[in-house]
Formats: sequence, C-alpha cells, structure tokens
Amino acid sequence: MTREERIKAALCGKEVDRIPCSVWMHFSEYDQDPRSLAEHQAAFTEEYDYDFIKMMPFGAYSTQDWGTKISIYCDKFKEPVISAPAVDSVEDYYKIAPLSAEHGTYGKTLEFAHHLAKAVAPHTPFIQTIFSPATTLKKMTSNRLIKDMVENPEAVHAALAAITETTINFVKANIEAGVSGFFFATQCATYDFMTDALFAEFCKPYDLQVINSYKDKTWFNVVHIHGSNIMFDTVSKYPCNVINWHDRDTEPSMETARKTVSKTFLGGIQEVPTIIEGKLSYDSILARSKAEQIYDHVKEAIKMVDGKGLIIGPGCVCDPHTPSENLHAVRKACEL
Repeated sequence: MTREERIKAALCGKEVDRIPCSVWMHFSEYDQDPRSLAEHQAAFTEEYDYDFIKMMPFGAYSTQDWGTKISIYCDKFKEPVISAPAVDSVEDYYKIAPLSAEHGTYGKTLEFAHHLAKAVAPHTPFIQTIFSPATTLKKMTSNRLIKDMVENPEAVHAALAAITETTINFVKANIEAGVSGFFFATQCATYDFMTDALFAEFCKPYDLQVINSYKDKTWFNVVHIHGSNIMFDTVSKYPCNVINWHDRDTEPSMETARKTVSKTFLGGIQEVPTIIEGKLSYDSILARSKAEQIYDHVKEAIKMVDGKGLIIGPGCVCDPHTPSENLHAVRKACEL
C-alpha cells in the first residue's frame, strides 16, 4: 500500500498492511521560514517512514497579524511564545478585522503549504494545522476571555466573526495549495475552561462554519480536542472523519470511545504538554522512555481497538528532546 492508500483504508475501517502512523513536534529552529520548515518536515517524514505530515507552523501563528506580540528564538528547544496579548480592553475586540489568506503570518503559513506540496514524497498526505476561532481569540486575550464572554458578549462575537472569516479564507487558499485536509485544534472544549452553555454560544457555531467550509472538499480531516476533562461527546460529533485527543491521559480511552464512536482515532501515544507561564512544559513518554517501552506502549494502543479505524500518533505535540530511536520504535510497532 502507498501511504495515501493506507490512510484512506484506515479512514474507512478497512484492512491495512500495517497500522498507519505519524509523530509531530515543533521544529522551532525552522518554523519562521516556510521553505525550510517544509523541507525539514518532508525529510523528517522520510527518515522515520511515517504515513502523513501534520504541518507544524508555530502555535501562535493565527494571532500575530492582529497585534499579538511574539518572542521568537529560532531554537529547537525553545518555542515562540506570546509576550503580549492583542486584546487588553473591550474596545480591542472590535479592532479584529477579517484578513486575507495572503496577509502577514497567515501568508507565510500558506507559503509553507505551497512549499510542502513540492517537497513531499509522492502519495504522502499532508494536513494543515488550524485553530478554532475561540482558541485563536483565547490566545489573543490572555486570561480575560471567559469574563468578557459573560460581560461583553457582543464584543466577543464581533471578534469571533472576523477570526472565522479569516480562517475560512485561509482554509480555501490551503485547499488550492494542495493540502489533503486539516488538523482542526480546539483548546476550549474542556470543562476546566468553560461550561457547555458558553461552548454552545461562543465556540460550536464558529467551529462548524470553519469545518463546513472544507469537509466536502478535503478527505483527511482531524479534530483535536486539547486538554483534560474534555467535551468529547460534543466535539466527536463534528463533521470530521478523524478524532485526536489525549487518549492515554484523560477519559475516554480509545477502548471506551470505540463503543459509541465509529470514526477513525488518531492517537495512542501519551504526550501531555501544558502551557505554564506562556511556555510549553512537556510530560512526554516519548522523551523519557526506552525504545522497547515505546514499542510496547504503541502495541498496547493498537490492541485497544483491534487495530481497526486507527492511526497511531501522539495525543498532542511531542517533546523535541525525543530520541531518534524512540521515533523509529513508533513506526516499528505499527507492523502487523
């Protein structure tokens, strides 16, 4: 099977010659240069013989063009971080206006897709990372978003509408660039952050506008639910054909989820990064374990769902300190 055939078979719950897999991390030494990042991610995928590329623009890329200040280090072990939010007052929400896909950092990230389309090996799917509109706004507002949702809902809705329009512009341009689909990440679908009522008003309608703009135009579409205590039942019903969450760290497990959800699962590797004082802190089985432990860890995940409707990958971004032998062990464990 080609990589594309293997992924498509997994998406349909069909037999595969081996379990498809991939691992992704931040490549912070490259992620300010679209061509270098594309070439590095393509080479990384070939080195470990992974089946698809989850594109890795830096995590705050969707915020910078509206005035969020970013500290950038171009260091493999030091990701860009937000140093100052774009929204300091209620009035600032109204300053968030729709942007074209070619504008600023969005434009650089679109260039990344164009370069990757040229650099990637034949029959290797690649999916662009996008964030839910509320996730982008959350990153732009420091710690005030929930308070403003309650006290200034009109302002928050105005900003979300502009971010949604911009994200859809970006989606359309990436489809033209040749992506296989999208990795739609929400950091808001957790009861640790908001209630069902707030999610229903400020997240779900905008999420669905974005997803509906591509769900019938691309074939490999992942929804990532970030965090613990997640709104799995709600987000798992989104019109994407793959679900990714911190399945080895929070409920439900893949084994439990399979009882009610037939979509393909992307996961099985316990990676649980958290943001502490604006910086990523990793709880990484890939970084701290021996290769044989990683092999067993992946085999255990495959057994949970009998290897059906499964793509092996991390529950979230993995630690860049991960040894090469552990990355190879992931791929080796996927042989049937």
